[in-house]
Amino acid sequence: MLIKALPRESALHRELHGESAEWSITDHLLAAAVDHLAVSNWMFQCVNGAEDGDQPDPPKPVPRPGIDDEDEETEGQDADASSGETPEVSPHQLARFFG
Repeated sequence: MLIKALPRESALHRELHGESAEWSITDHLLAAAVDHLAVSNWMFQCVNGAEDGDQPDPPKPVPRPGIDDEDEETEGQDADASSGETPEVSPHQLARFFG
């Protein structure tokens, strides 16, 4: 009973859950809102901005605890993109995009 009542920032919670113990649901929702706003601004700029083929790079999501950097995952996919094939999107990337 006493362990359940420990605050989220306690040493036990950090040991059990890592960095994610420090993030509340509000923090996760705020990060998702920032990501969605950045993506919508990027899409608007792609559609209404530059010439064909001169599109800006997509925005990088807000770093979240417990999730590794996606640059390591997408390095192997860059080779596929240069060969003209459409890179596959993983379920993890879809979940991060849609929050």
